[in-house]
Amino acid sequence: MTKGRLEAFSDGVIAIIITIMVLELKVPHEHGLEGLRPMAPTFASYALSFVFVGIYWNNHHHLFQAVRKVTGAVLWANLGLLFFLSLVPFGTAWMGESHFESGPVAFYGVIFLLAGVGYTMLAQVLLAAHGEDSALRQALGNDLKGKLSLALYLAAVPLAFYVPLASCAIYVTVAIIWLVPDRRIERTLAGNPHHAE
Repeated sequence: MTKGRLEAFSDGVIAIIITIMVLELKVPHEHGLEGLRPMAPTFASYALSFVFVGIYWNNHHHLFQAVRKVTGAVLWANLGLLFFLSLVPFGTAWMGESHFESGPVAFYGVIFLLAGVGYTMLAQVLLAAHGEDSALRQALGNDLKGKLSLALYLAAVPLAFYVPLASCAIYVTVAIIWLVPDRRIERTLAGNPHHAE
């Protein structure tokens, strides 16, 4: 399988995930702006999830810029990541409708912890397929942001049972960390343009 087909499939799944999330936003029965107030938790949950899914889509795209071959193991690792991301609409709706109760907030963190593990595993499988001297290895480096994100999720999940809003603040922090552009892959490919082919 070509990496283009894998990317197209992944893009389609991620687009469907975002579509499902937005369909969970119900139109209020009231016609004034006050009708939006009860929807604030649901919309906040949606906005955070939209950012997270967008971050995964962006990083997936950048990761595959440095990929030259796709193996069966890569296909399965990619499906694993997409499986965890496909749980995001459920976690988003539950967290928003519960007004950030501890159980749903913890479950939301578990989803993104597993998605982070899935992304890490995908990167490791790709590295195994490309070798230690590949542009992909140079581009990924030690993945400090990825390791920090996993550690923050691990802290946020149990914290949700005591202070759910503190866990939400950690989720927002992780999103902010990833919103800062990561140019490692672009810099590596600029120095090795033949690897992007």
